[in-house]
Amino acid sequence: MYPTDIINKYYGDNPTLMQLLIRHSRDVADKALGIAKSHPEWQADLQFIEEAAMLHDIGIYLTDAPGIHCHGTEPYICHGILGARLLRKEGLPRHARVAERHTGAGLTAEDITSQGLPLPAKDFLPETIEERVICYADKFFSKSHPEREKTLESVLRSMAKFGEDSVERFKRMVGDG
Repeated sequence: MYPTDIINKYYGDNPTLMQLLIRHSRDVADKALGIAKSHPEWQADLQFIEEAAMLHDIGIYLTDAPGIHCHGTEPYICHGILGARLLRKEGLPRHARVAERHTGAGLTAEDITSQGLPLPAKDFLPETIEERVICYADKFFSKSHPEREKTLESVLRSMAKFGEDSVERFKRMVGDG
């Protein structure tokens, strides 16, 4: 099943949210592909990066984030694990790993516990190059301001709110730090 088929399956009844999801996901996919193509030594799976980037936020419709047209019941922080469940159900376990590991610069069990996040207390850190490059690219695009790409400085300032560990993980994702 192609990413567009899966997006249509879950978002067909909410065209405004579907348009926002596709725009955000396309931006993330294009940036992730650009980064991966500039590093052929990584031997990244470009087709997988495109597919997984298009599906990384598939779970947002299940969350309560009315500012971006999401009218579900779950906290937004849960969109990754919710999306991972959907993708596993669709037979896409590798794509599901991207969905559940792209929040912030990845989340550790300690982050989840210390911040009281409504997530299972386990590590959700991007491990493969494909997971890392999609997580990295995602930080440059906001669904609440889809018209512009954030600068690296802006991303780092935003990440700093979650602690120096988060900033350092982000910098290491694609070799910026």
